[in-house]
Amino acid sequence: MSYTDDMLRNDQDDLIHQVDARTNLAGTNKMEILLFSLGSEEKFGINVFKVKEVCNVGKITRTPNMPSGVDGIVSLRGHVMPVLNLASFMGITPTKKHETMLVAEYSRHVLGFLVEGVDRIIRVDWEKVRATEGMLSDKSALITAITELPDGMLISILDVEQILANAFGEAIVGNVEKVDSRNDICIFFADDSMVARRKIIEVLDKMGVKHVQSNNGNEAWDRLRAMADTAQSAGTVLRDQIQVILTDAEMPEMDGYVLTQHIKSDRRFDGIPVVMHSSLSSEANRAMGQRVGVDYYVPKFDSMILSSTLRPLLA
Repeated sequence: MSYTDDMLRNDQDDLIHQVDARTNLAGTNKMEILLFSLGSEEKFGINVFKVKEVCNVGKITRTPNMPSGVDGIVSLRGHVMPVLNLASFMGITPTKKHETMLVAEYSRHVLGFLVEGVDRIIRVDWEKVRATEGMLSDKSALITAITELPDGMLISILDVEQILANAFGEAIVGNVEKVDSRNDICIFFADDSMVARRKIIEVLDKMGVKHVQSNNGNEAWDRLRAMADTAQSAGTVLRDQIQVILTDAEMPEMDGYVLTQHIKSDRRFDGIPVVMHSSLSSEANRAMGQRVGVDYYVPKFDSMILSSTLRPLLA
C-alpha cells in the first residue's frame, strides 16, 4: 500500500490519537499495533506507542563505516537519526525503493525505519500474542511474537531490541559493583527479549544477586503464584525469598501492567517492590506504570541506572 502525503498526514493524526488513547489500556492486557509491509506477502507489526510519526523519507546521507542494514542518517525536525532498512534485516528483497519511514523512539533514542507502506492500526489482546522462540526460521530471531487476525492473517511483531543489537551491537555492561548484603538475595524478572534477558543476567551476576527468570508475564505469574503458595504452606514470608520483581512492559500472553496488577492485588507479595524495565521510555509510560502500582520505572538499557535502582531495594 503506497501512501500519498495526505494519507500519511491523516495516518499520523490517527497515530497521535491512538497513542493518546493508549494510556487508557494500562491493565487491560491489550496493545495497539501499526501494521506495515516490507515488500513481501508478510505483514509485520510494531507497537503504536513506540511510533512518533509516519512520513515520507527525506534525503538519506551515507556516513563512513555504516553498519549493515543501516542506510544512513536523516534530519527530521531537529532530530538527526539513523535510518534502518527493515527489509534488509529480514532478508527481504523489495520490488521497489522504500520511501515511507516510521519514526520511533526506543530507550530514549529516535530512529527511522524504512518500510514499503503502512496498513492500519489494530488492537489485540496480549493473551492472543504468542512468542516465537524455538521457531526454525532464520527470521524468527528478529520476531518476538506473532498474532492472528480474524481473517486468519498472521502478523509478525518485530523484536526491535534484537534488530538494534544486530545493527549497533549490544549495550555494554560497565563495572557494576557487587551488592554489600547477605548472599541469599534474589530477584525475579520477566522479559520476552533474549537480548534483554542476557543483559539483565549480566548485571545481576556482576551484582552477585541470584535470579529467577520468566519469558513472559503469564509464565511469570504462574511461577510467582506457585512460589507464594509454597511459602504460604510452609508458613514463611515470600519477601524473604524474593526481594524485587523486575518486569518488562510488553510481553506475549500477559503484559507487565497486568502482571503488576496481579502482584499488587495479592497480599502475599506485600513488601516486594515491582520495577518496570522497558524500552518504552516516555513519561506517558511511567504514568501508565504508576496507575497499576509499579514502584520504580527504569528505561532500557542502562546497566548503571538499572543497578543503582536495584541496589537500595536489596539492602
